[in-house]
Amino acid sequence: MPVRMELSRILIRELNDYQIIELREVDEEGAQREGGGRSFPIVIGLPEAQAIERRLKGVVVKRPHTHDLLASVIETLGGKLVSITITDLSDGTFFAQLDVRTKDGMLAIDARPSDAIALGIAGNVPVFVADHVVDEASRASDSQ
Repeated sequence: MPVRMELSRILIRELNDYQIIELREVDEEGAQREGGGRSFPIVIGLPEAQAIERRLKGVVVKRPHTHDLLASVIETLGGKLVSITITDLSDGTFFAQLDVRTKDGMLAIDARPSDAIALGIAGNVPVFVADHVVDEASRASDSQ
């Protein structure tokens, strides 16, 4: 059963090759779990971190960036991004999907978690993480 999570923080250090976002467990209504819930970091690139930060702050750009373009394509084709699901963790790499509703049903579109989160953050799209991924990622971050 997937676990609902939210982006709890983003750490951008422009002099580093990698940036960090942290996901934290929330209840089914999206409120933070008592005691904080489980959490774990995901390492992402600077462009993705900047896209997430820009969308969080509601910064409007003159021309669409990649995530804006994809959101427009989904909408133009009659789809709606309803959730993001991080489905797996293998050799330190997270795997995700965009859960898109169309008139013909649901589509699961393969995506990097950073891109999926950047796309979904502006629309307040819920993030789910497979339970086994939360367990494995939480253990890995606790041991570091």
